[in-house]
Amino acid sequence: MKVARLVLKIVALSLSVAALTCAVVAYWNELVELFDYTKSKIQRRTCVSEYDDYEE
Repeated sequence: MKVARLVLKIVALSLSVAALTCAVVAYWNELVELFDYTKSKIQRRTCVSEYDDYEE
């Protein structure tokens, strides 16, 4: 009985990893776009000039 539970846990873990891999592959473009957007927002915040408040 313990062996059957171990086998079922291994199968469940394998299926979970496969589902996660499929989700990453399916949404790869969206993940890359999200990463690029986040990267550009962070770069804009760090490159703000200290004199932006004084523009006419």
